[in-house]
Amino acid sequence: MRLLFVGDVVGRSGRQILSERLPGLVSDYRLDFVVVNGENAAGGFGITEEICQDFLDAGADAVTLGNHAFDQREALVFIARQDRLIRPINFPQGTPGRGVGMFVARNGARVLVMNVMGRVYMNAMDDPFRAVERELEACPLGDQCDAIIVDMHAEATSEKQAMGHFCDGRASLVVGTHTHVPTSDHRVLPHGTAYMSDAGMTGDYDSVLGMEKDEPLHRFLTHVPSQRFTPAMGEATISGVAVEIDDQSGLATAVAPLRLGGHLEETVPRFWKD
Repeated sequence: MRLLFVGDVVGRSGRQILSERLPGLVSDYRLDFVVVNGENAAGGFGITEEICQDFLDAGADAVTLGNHAFDQREALVFIARQDRLIRPINFPQGTPGRGVGMFVARNGARVLVMNVMGRVYMNAMDDPFRAVERELEACPLGDQCDAIIVDMHAEATSEKQAMGHFCDGRASLVVGTHTHVPTSDHRVLPHGTAYMSDAGMTGDYDSVLGMEKDEPLHRFLTHVPSQRFTPAMGEATISGVAVEIDDQSGLATAVAPLRLGGHLEETVPRFWKD
């Protein structure tokens, strides 16, 4: 099974490159399943129903979120009817939407997608480890599903790494989102779970985390806001992580970063070219 996870889509430039490049990636490399983190897609903060549908139309099979899940107020309503939009599972009980979903991949495999938010340097949330544990126990890999993807939306690398080891051997992929900078620590953990601390962002890297540079610089220099953050509109990079998954065990056999376009050095997984 061939999986692609696309890192946080930021603003219009990120949406544009995703819409332009994702359909070709799905067809050219015979991708079986695609997950896109879309929590910064609408002007850098949250997601709208139209944008979510655009991602699905482009080839995404599921869209995950994070701490900006409900920055667009309409998300409080449409998330209840859009079963492919997944918000962090450890929001308090009663929060609209769902934190986990089961989907069928293009090759017929059953794929469980989880979104969970860290607590270190983040908003106070329910315990992410216990929340993930409940789902792993309820839907064991290789029994109730053929692949499990965990989007760990967190600030602290230590918390992301801990989640990777916590899920090792029980999930196909644990990938970090939120910090918008792709890490180089992609690897298959000892018991077969693919891991990467952060998939990076899909947006304009000539920026400060996808935002126009002037306002972040002003705030760092003066500690005083002068205007709203606005997404950078330059040439974007699509950034993510690719995983090859064994059809029998559901565990990873290979993992590699994907970067296309924009200001970062391009890289395409070698195992996609085989």
